[in-house]
Amino acid sequence: MSSALPHQPSVEHAPEKQTDVVVGGENPPEVLQVLSSDTAQEILTTLKRDPGTASDVATAIGQSIQNVTYHLDRLRDVDLVTPVGTWYSEKGKEMTVYAVTTEELVVRFADATHQAPERASE
Repeated sequence: MSSALPHQPSVEHAPEKQTDVVVGGENPPEVLQVLSSDTAQEILTTLKRDPGTASDVATAIGQSIQNVTYHLDRLRDVDLVTPVGTWYSEKGKEMTVYAVTTEELVVRFADATHQAPERASE
């Protein structure tokens, strides 16, 4: 039986060329904490190849949908993945399609001139 809803139409998405993460400021970048997870790294690698749904990613990396959804939420919070469309399951359920937001993530250190001033000894 065919569905009236498109299952997986093509997704138009162009990630940014590069995103910089600056280390050495007053607050450590949260993106590094998110990326410390092997699962988050696997998700990014999978989505770099092709946009997909949480269930597509879960199948590709052999993880539960709940675990993948948790990490996708964290990756969205630090702007490394973004929703780019909607696909429909065979049962007609809407599924969010995710893609990476950047082609390259560059980690660099802050210039010494931009660091927070040292605290005076009391």
